[in-house]
Amino acid sequence: MKKLFLLLLTIFSLIGCSSNDETLYDYIGTWSGTYEGSDKGVWNFVVASDGKVTGTMHSETNNENYNISGFLNSSGQLTADLVLPADGKFTGTLDVEGKGSGNWTNESPNPVRSGTWKGEINKTK
Repeated sequence: MKKLFLLLLTIFSLIGCSSNDETLYDYIGTWSGTYEGSDKGVWNFVVASDGKVTGTMHSETNNENYNISGFLNSSGQLTADLVLPADGKFTGTLDVEGKGSGNWTNESPNPVRSGTWKGEINKTK
């Protein structure tokens, strides 16, 4: 009975060892790229170990910077807001090969602007 208990305890402890931090590991770092559509420019953000995403988007058209603030889940799904002075969304997918793409919208200032973005993780040497 004692051996069965130890076996079950070992199995459950191994199952409990997996966490989002381990799967988020592939995404942690600085990402950058370009965006286009009714506006164009460059963006960059940092993915932290807890999935928090912070960065900026710079409009070449308006010469303005917008803050990116959001979250990345363990499947690589990015959900972020464009804030200060923007009012929009920056959403998409990052993959474990270090590539990302998605859509963006910006409702401020009028008229509403939107388009697509793409980029990759910055490799450290």
